[in-house]
Amino acid sequence: MIMPMAEPPTTLREMTHDDLSMVSDIERRSYEFPWSHGVFRDCLLAGYQNIVLVREERVAGYGVLSIAAGEAHILNICIDPEFRSRGYGEKMLDEILFRARAALVREIFLEVRPSNEQAIALYRKKGFHQVANRPAYYQANEGREDAAVLAKKLVIED
Repeated sequence: MIMPMAEPPTTLREMTHDDLSMVSDIERRSYEFPWSHGVFRDCLLAGYQNIVLVREERVAGYGVLSIAAGEAHILNICIDPEFRSRGYGEKMLDEILFRARAALVREIFLEVRPSNEQAIALYRKKGFHQVANRPAYYQANEGREDAAVLAKKLVIED
């Protein structure tokens, strides 16, 4: 009997400037309208929580989290298309939620394309719910696409 191969271990660590070319490459292969290398560089310079998921010494995903005034905003989560559907997106989201809770964030927000059903399913699994709609938020091939604004309470206030 042939045993299925186990997934190699992954680690999560802080993104560095040395990771930017790999992160930008994943972004370009994942989205029609990707963030630029400069946007990721600016996120590092701004001091956001910038995380990479590493698999066999290769960046396989990343997340960017902004925390301010008791709120957090997930700016980007992406897993390399080659490594999707292996639980890595959930692992990254769990790390982001852990960091937000550690910073005593009361509520966390994100925007997502309504057409991104796989991401929405993961966010709902983790307790996010839609709180608003941003019309014409995302660039699209024809015109603009709305964004669903999702939120999750992290700290229950007295």
